[in-house]
Amino acid sequence: MTSYLEIFDIERGEAETLLTVPELIEAPNWAPDGSYLLVNGNGGLFRVPLEVPALEPVETGMATKLNNDHGISPDGATYVVSSHAPGKSCIFTLPATGGEPTRITEAMPSWWHGWSPDGASHTYTAVRDELFWICTCPAAGGKEVRVTGGTGDHYDGPDYTADGAYIWFNSTRGGTMDLWRVRPDGTDLEQMTRDARVNWFPHPRPTGPEVLYLSYEEGVDGHPRDHEVELRMLDTATGETRVLVQLFGGQGSINVPCWHPDGSRFAFMRYSRPE
Repeated sequence: MTSYLEIFDIERGEAETLLTVPELIEAPNWAPDGSYLLVNGNGGLFRVPLEVPALEPVETGMATKLNNDHGISPDGATYVVSSHAPGKSCIFTLPATGGEPTRITEAMPSWWHGWSPDGASHTYTAVRDELFWICTCPAAGGKEVRVTGGTGDHYDGPDYTADGAYIWFNSTRGGTMDLWRVRPDGTDLEQMTRDARVNWFPHPRPTGPEVLYLSYEEGVDGHPRDHEVELRMLDTATGETRVLVQLFGGQGSINVPCWHPDGSRFAFMRYSRPE
């Protein structure tokens, strides 16, 4: 497999390849100062500087076996990762300079997905008593709050809006996998897409009413990799949706927040098609 780390420019409507590697890397986050991207690969975490793109390993201590659910605090000082080292996915934080991690979630499995814009809270997907939930907890760890879920449906991919007013996520609670949003206190639950496609991982734009998301064709189960997919953008002001990119990808393409802080660009992964 060849992985292509891409940057899509909204104004130009085009993507450019920043880095190509002959291995699997996934899920780019953009640093708050705009200078680098954070990705995972082979169970580890890597920085990719924009000026001289390359995979620079980050020391994560005992938090090994990382999956593609990771991120960066709004002030850029702390990383958050989801590690299978304890046996199931568990959330840890660590200094952005690298080092020993601090465990954030006691209950497992927990998959991180979003950091509130004020830096105070995490939002994540969790399975508790065999049911999916969208949860939050304090940034330093603490009491888990179940925001929505528990219906027997799948819930995944929560991410905050730039003002912290909503958490967007994807769920099958409406019958098919669509995008939803809810207040962090669990009120004002609203379904935001209603089409035949299978929609995942919504990421609100930092500077506008748009939401970027990953879209599979009708009938796809889960969020598999190695698939023909689309990156779409929903304008919540007008209700219009447009296709930005068609690519070979899926799992790993935009699992976590991937917008540049000024909303002008976003990062994503695409992968080589089988020969």
